[in-house]
Amino acid sequence: MVSDSAARVAIVILNWNGQKFLQKFLPVVIAYSPGCQVVVADNASSDDSVLFLQKEFPAVKLILHSENYGFCEGYNRALGQVNAEYYVLLNSDVEVTPNWLDPIISLLDSDARIAACQPKIKSYYKRNCFEYAGAAGGLIDYLGYPFCRGRLFETIEEDKGQYNDVRPIFWATGACLFIRATAYWEAQGLEPAFFAHMEEIDLCWRLQLMGYKIMYCGHSEIFHVGGGTLPKNSPRKTYLNFRNGLALLYKNIGPENLYKILITRIVLDWVAAFKFLITGFRHDALAVLRAHWHLWQNRKYWQKRRAQIQHQAVISPELIYPKSLVGEYFLNGIKTYPQLNIPNRAALPA
Repeated sequence: MVSDSAARVAIVILNWNGQKFLQKFLPVVIAYSPGCQVVVADNASSDDSVLFLQKEFPAVKLILHSENYGFCEGYNRALGQVNAEYYVLLNSDVEVTPNWLDPIISLLDSDARIAACQPKIKSYYKRNCFEYAGAAGGLIDYLGYPFCRGRLFETIEEDKGQYNDVRPIFWATGACLFIRATAYWEAQGLEPAFFAHMEEIDLCWRLQLMGYKIMYCGHSEIFHVGGGTLPKNSPRKTYLNFRNGLALLYKNIGPENLYKILITRIVLDWVAAFKFLITGFRHDALAVLRAHWHLWQNRKYWQKRRAQIQHQAVISPELIYPKSLVGEYFLNGIKTYPQLNIPNRAALPA
């Protein structure tokens, strides 16, 4: 590793009670990241993460937060103390591979308008399959529902080399986000009010409205455990996803059809809440209602945030699916990305 002032690439891991993951995966990160600075920012963990790092990895730069600021503000505060050309925001539960860095850094070097990039993300436990959080690059439908090449809702594809390409995407996952430091701060970092979940989609949306590109590089591969902080069936996660999903739309969508799209999304959210209720997930149903109420209570904040964003830029229609993903998946039986028939004209040679 090199000194903070000389680092070109800084790999920054935000940790909260993740000692078991640090113990398992941090040595691999260090081994496969020569010449990079490795940083761990601790979000006031209550386990022995800090003592473990101080004893076992004294050469790793350690940033200590006084409280749990969540993913967004935790990273904003940590990256403000890191000097590098490129940041790599890396989850603690990620296993990197020997050639994970070079293809993406070379891609970023090739075009100053590329702000961010992600690798191919596969499941740590089902290693021939993609992983839920990112898979082969994120896209979004016109109602703000995110999906990935390799994952539509709960349907996960097997990796058969079908996404071994390099192409623009709408959002790059926060589980392993390569990002140009100047672009990160030009966009004012992650949205602190999100706390966690969908924050990378919001950031990538804003970057594209500023004229930057977001890329996927299938020549780099990592393995992600996933669900290390909040399980998928957590009402807290439901609350954050529904709250942030609606705020994401309101903040970033252009003025055309804004309220029509918002009303449609709100109706679909209420349908989801009703489904939670009748299937026995009462706390998740309440989480959806709390999410909407929170947004209404804080509408002045979100109005201010929307006013700060320029909406003149046009994002490629290949990155925003023009139909309802909910309808396609649940009503029309479309379960995999290839069935959506999205044009791939923007892909670069593998």
